[in-house]
Amino acid sequence: MSGTLVLAGTPIGDTADAPPRLAAELEGADVVAAEDTRRLRRLTQALGVRISGRVVSYFEGNEAARTPELADALSEGSRVLLVTDAGMPSVSDPGYRLVAAAVERGIRVTAVPGPSAVLTALALSGLPVDRFCFEGFLPRKTGERLARLREAAGERRTLVYFEAPHRLAAALAAMAQAFGADRRAAVCRELTKTYEEVRRGTLGELAGWAEEGVRGEITVVVEGAPAEAPGAVDAAELVRRVAVREAAGERRKEAIAEVAREAGLPKREVFDAVVAAKNAGTG
Repeated sequence: MSGTLVLAGTPIGDTADAPPRLAAELEGADVVAAEDTRRLRRLTQALGVRISGRVVSYFEGNEAARTPELADALSEGSRVLLVTDAGMPSVSDPGYRLVAAAVERGIRVTAVPGPSAVLTALALSGLPVDRFCFEGFLPRKTGERLARLREAAGERRTLVYFEAPHRLAAALAAMAQAFGADRRAAVCRELTKTYEEVRRGTLGELAGWAEEGVRGEITVVVEGAPAEAPGAVDAAELVRRVAVREAAGERRKEAIAEVAREAGLPKREVFDAVVAAKNAGTG
């Protein structure tokens, strides 16, 4: 009989937020795969639990190599618990490869739900949360970062990003350039920790504030693009937006649908503009 892979959420700051089931899973797992074994040791000490199974490291540097080993343990019947430094595994943390390997082998995958910096920041931001998308970390290189942000400039849903404190000022300045300096946003710092702070304002204001230097774990929440009035986007701009999405790897059908949604137009109108541009030799 095959084993079970358990993805366990861990506190994003305050260890008192640990899910009640986490202690039992740590004590009962045959294998505990941890992003940082030293942090795991501190967590178990805080929770007052003792791990009886084998502990192995599972982080970005060895994730690809260690996944087959853990998948084999699952196939042999082991209960493997995966924990990362904070939050849920796989969400900008190691875990996706192991989940995919377990699913491919028909192994049961379950989770111990826990704290999430994404959802916590959304709830505290004061921005619309009925529809949102998580963008993870932005590229480190200036040009790549700006290109990624420009792709999301028309996104109507609230956007959530993770960012390193030493890159926050540059990231916010790039957001102001791509989205407009007046777009509302919130910078959530050190969530659930002693020095928790939520700074709200426009991207321009926040970029200026961050220039003084910011410390801690950072989550940035950005307001979605405003709805465009019908007719506000001309045919050439529609064609350009479709071309940008196609260049990024989207199929033309999906690109047309997304551009139409962003502009508040029927898909047929965007399709006709693309076809007309192609026939005219400009698209």
